[in-house]
Amino acid sequence: MATVMPEGEDLKKAIKWISATMEEKPDRSLAKLVEEAVFKFDLSPVDSEFLIGFFKKKKA
Repeated sequence: MATVMPEGEDLKKAIKWISATMEEKPDRSLAKLVEEAVFKFDLSPVDSEFLIGFFKKKKA
């Protein structure tokens, strides 16, 4: 099953940043990383929800 990738460049950068940070610091919570990414990449609340869902599905 294919994963739906977001269209926005900032959202793609956020996914890469969160993935890299999770590998480097596995003790960090997903919620905290998404919160940081929202500010770092100037994302919308909809983008935030997408990121949470994306990483929860990836984990499962």
